[in-house]
Amino acid sequence: MAQASVLFADFQQTVLKSVIAGYLLGNGSAFIIALLVDRSPFLQRGLLPLGNLVSAIPIVGIAPIMVMWFGFDWPSKAAVIVVMTFFPMLISTLAGLQGTDRMQRDLMTSYGASYGQTLLALRLPVAAPMIFNALKLNATLALIGAIVAEFFGTPIVGMGFRISTEVARMNVDVVWATIAVASVVGSLAYGTITLIERRVTFWHPSFRKARG
Repeated sequence: MAQASVLFADFQQTVLKSVIAGYLLGNGSAFIIALLVDRSPFLQRGLLPLGNLVSAIPIVGIAPIMVMWFGFDWPSKAAVIVVMTFFPMLISTLAGLQGTDRMQRDLMTSYGASYGQTLLALRLPVAAPMIFNALKLNATLALIGAIVAEFFGTPIVGMGFRISTEVARMNVDVVWATIAVASVVGSLAYGTITLIERRVTFWHPSFRKARG
């Protein structure tokens, strides 16, 4: 029972504070910026190489810097998650928005549709599968990022802190219990996003083939 309360406190610190905050900020800001950048080919050409560069930076290089900047509590872990999730969402959204062909866009123009109407009625629905792929990928990255970031400093609570501490104590049972909690959380997050994706993009050919 005592271990259950410890695991729940770690879950609150890592998932309910760090992961959720960083995931929402990273994905939300990337999506909004992608909509802005979509109207500027010059910015697209500049951001894509930068995104690939940032994505190649290892977590162990980002986490200590964020801890120095934002302190040992959950904001530094959320900042790591924002860095990790921002560019995958940005690149996927931009690629999805470019998924419509010229004929489709010309047809919307012939109907007198504005940029916003074309975005809502055509381009975002076409981009939805790629956006959801980024959301599913980032759900995993966010949890991994928070746990690894906690190795570099946390207020004596958190799943990453628990794993590193109990490994040093050779307390393998707690380590495996923490890993199991992380696995369940990651699987539930991935499954939830997949269910939402199926409801939103039910029209997509891949889902029609799966049902057939």
